[in-house]
Amino acid sequence: MPKLSRSGTSESATNSATPRSPTDGGVPASLADPSLPLPRLMVFDLDYTLWPYWVDTHPTPPLKANAAHTAATDRYGESFAFYDDVPSILQHLPRGASAPIKLGVASRTSATAIARDLLKMLHVPGQKAPRRAGDVFDAGMEIYPGSKIRHFETLQRRTGVAYEDMLFFDDESRNLETEKLGLTMRLVRDGVSWAEIEKGVEEWRKRRGHKNN
Repeated sequence: MPKLSRSGTSESATNSATPRSPTDGGVPASLADPSLPLPRLMVFDLDYTLWPYWVDTHPTPPLKANAAHTAATDRYGESFAFYDDVPSILQHLPRGASAPIKLGVASRTSATAIARDLLKMLHVPGQKAPRRAGDVFDAGMEIYPGSKIRHFETLQRRTGVAYEDMLFFDDESRNLETEKLGLTMRLVRDGVSWAEIEKGVEEWRKRRGHKNN
């Protein structure tokens, strides 16, 4: 799908970098190496992180999923989907890495209902059958306005995962305030891709005193 700019105009691309989807259908080697540690919880923002639009300004309800549940169209026929690598990431990260990884969402959008509807309509591949994207986030989805400090405090209480074992992907620098809690945030500029996942894990490892091979 064409990427929507932050002003609402159409751009050509999804992730600006070349997609790094693993050719073997699994995670990159840097995440599958059992000798290297991984975060126990990875958390994702939604707008311009998992998908290339703002849900509170770009889609106009009602939304309807296509037959394959890879995209949804709004009242005016505009199409809304994830960034290219995201379905593969959500499919493989929880089970394909060298250690189990929980997934969560932290979004401050005011269009909570639309965001949750899209996460039901958009499906990702599964071991036996496609799954609703929202069902992949076993750590929970915190989707409401306000400081993301609150989002992470809730995620921490729910999961019991220490902040130091969390890795967060977000496109807004103001949300770097969450690092005061002890977690690591990877600031993304063109959405989440496998390359961004690897870079985020590298940053997390460095902060934990581990060197990548």
